[in-house]
Amino acid sequence: MPAIINICIIEDDEIIRKGYISLLQSDEDFYTSGAYASAEEALKHLEEDQPDVILLDIQLPGIKGVDAIPAIKKQLPNVQVIMLTVYETGELIFTALRNGASGYLTKNTSFSKIKEHIREVMKGGGAMSAGIAMQVMQHFQKNPNSPLTKRETEILECIADGKNRSKIAAQLFIDLETVKSHIKNIYHKLDVNSRDEAIKVARKDRYI
Repeated sequence: MPAIINICIIEDDEIIRKGYISLLQSDEDFYTSGAYASAEEALKHLEEDQPDVILLDIQLPGIKGVDAIPAIKKQLPNVQVIMLTVYETGELIFTALRNGASGYLTKNTSFSKIKEHIREVMKGGGAMSAGIAMQVMQHFQKNPNSPLTKRETEILECIADGKNRSKIAAQLFIDLETVKSHIKNIYHKLDVNSRDEAIKVARKDRYI
């Protein structure tokens, strides 16, 4: 007999929150240890609740769901966090995944599918709605029409990783002036004036 999966729900919409509780409690494979309207409230109780999986709304009052993930993972390093959202924007998806989410589902996902995804993350898998999975796949397929050269792309990837110019020069075995020249060309080609703008444009258009 499979172990009962302990679920915590963090969702500010009371109707949706109670709906998840009701549907989970109707299935003997699941147990709801806590349900909260905000991340702040949940963080007070998570260590006591000890959930296996957290269903986390991305747009919460106060601390946003996506920003709460690191604090949640600090308390419970092994907990699986599944984002539930109406938003499929690329930047939110990747921020959530970078912050430690195990999955990202839209709220129009059927509850039978949500339960399947919960079981999947408990086995070490990921949970993604079809539209979100497609965005993730596209994210890892670089745009073949990038205006950047191979070297410029390497340098911009280093910048996105937080490396400064000296570290980039050392890593790529080129001198500092060459790095500066490449960065100047990158800014010109992307029509930007800062590293943050360059990273944003390059990620949006899948140049890196």
